[in-house]
Order: sequence, then C-alpha cells, then structure tokens
Amino acid sequence: MKLLIAKDSGYCFGVRDAVNLAYKTAQESGDVYMLGNIVHNENVVKDLKNVGAKVVRKLDDVPEGKPLLFRAHGTATNVWDKAKQKGMNIIDATCPLVKEIHDEVKSLEAEGRRIIIIGDHGHDEVIGIASQVKDPKIVSSVEEAQNLRKMKKAGIVSQSTQTIENVQSIINIIMTKSFDLRFVNTICFPTKRNQTQLKSLSEITDVMVIIGSFTSANSKRLHQLALERNKKSYQVTCGEELQTIWFENAEIVGITAGASTPDSTIKEVIQKIKSFSDLHEEEIYA
Repeated sequence: MKLLIAKDSGYCFGVRDAVNLAYKTAQESGDVYMLGNIVHNENVVKDLKNVGAKVVRKLDDVPEGKPLLFRAHGTATNVWDKAKQKGMNIIDATCPLVKEIHDEVKSLEAEGRRIIIIGDHGHDEVIGIASQVKDPKIVSSVEEAQNLRKMKKAGIVSQSTQTIENVQSIINIIMTKSFDLRFVNTICFPTKRNQTQLKSLSEITDVMVIIGSFTSANSKRLHQLALERNKKSYQVTCGEELQTIWFENAEIVGITAGASTPDSTIKEVIQKIKSFSDLHEEEIYA
C-alpha cells in the first residue's frame, strides 16, 4: 500500500497561530476566555480546556482582568465595541486573511454597492464579515442566488474556506441580476492550495481519507470535493473511526486534513492506516 499525504493538509497558519496564542496565554495567565470554541475540532478544544482555556457565551461571563481571546474566524464589531468599552484584556487572534476580507467588504460598501457575502449562514467568520457593513445579503447556494432581486451595483466577497466551484456558480447567477458587479476573490490561499491538492489526489488514489471534525465546514467541503471525484472517500475525526474494509485491495491511499486538524491527529490516522498492511510506502504529495 502506498500512502500519498497532501503537503498542505491540516492547520493553516491562521489557525495554528491562534491555537498557539491560546496555549501561550493560558500558560502565562493561568487561564484564557473565548466566546465559543477556538476551532471546529473537538480534540483541540479538549486539550485547550485542560490547560486553562474556558469557553463562555457572553462577555459578562469573563472575570474582570482576565484575558479574552478573539478567535481566528473574526469577531462581530458590536462584540469588539462592547469589550473595548468594558476595558477588557483583549487578545486578538483574528487571522490576517480574515481581516483583509473585512477591509475589502468595507471598501465595496464605500463604492455604494449592495454587499453580498457568499458563505454559510450562522458561521462565525460570516457573522464577523457581515458585521463590517450595513444590511449585507448572505448567499450560500445557487438557489438562494436565484431568489435575489435585481440590483444596480453589487459587491461580492466570500467566506475564506468556500470552494471556487460554489462561488463561481453563485456569481454566474448574480451576474444576470446586477448591471455593475465587482467581485473580490477572498477564498484564502491555504484553502485554494489544499483544495487543489485534494482534487488531484482524489483522481489518482483508490481510497481518499479526509481528517477533520464534522463540525468543520472546511473539512466537510473537502470531503464533498473528494466524493465528486472518488466514491471511496471517507471523512474521519481520528484513527479509531477507520474501517479496514475501506482499504481492501487498495494500492494507493490519499490523505488530507481540514484546516482545523492538528498534526498529532494526522499522524495518529496515518499510523492506523499503516497497521492495515505489512507493506507500505509514504510520500508527500504537493
């Protein structure tokens, strides 16, 4: 059995920096507070809890003087404003690429455009982007795009982890509804790179394994992209979820992971797959 491991699988730099900052803050301060889980990965959340990271539902739940970490996904402006008014000890772990989306969407609004955000309803990142402007429209699918009214000027950005296929299909619809449309491609480069590697891997492997939480939109999108190219594509959160039957007669197995999957989990899954065969090669796929 040959294992092909996507070179850029797992943590993107924004998530890695945020998680490392949470560990560092907890170790230095004894604890750190967050409005929601830092990443969509149960194992990382559990590990952080063990070193003093605490998840709260509202700002008033954070003890006075204790550090409050704003996550990589970005935070709504009203939460930022309230935290500043309260004089809270804010640790900003917002991904720089998410901050760029905030800047882009504000620029589009300044041009007098109706703002459309292509992304998942209720996702933390999308909520943060939407808070930067007045009355944005969030569109997650072609069907929702078809229901939009015609508009003279439109400005479009996307959630950083969207697939280019979904974004393109939605824009194709909006183009028929707007006379003056400007789109800024805000899918982040780690996402583009990971998706590109996954597509190629899925087409040359007998089995494709995607490692990531089922609460992670990024990981679920990778799984969907893989399934479109290889029916024997499986998503797991850890090695224990692997099934030996998946790998029967498989000569080449591809492995990738979502942006919120730590290196330790990837290594654990790889070791488990290796245990299914006496003979194996391992290669990094770029």
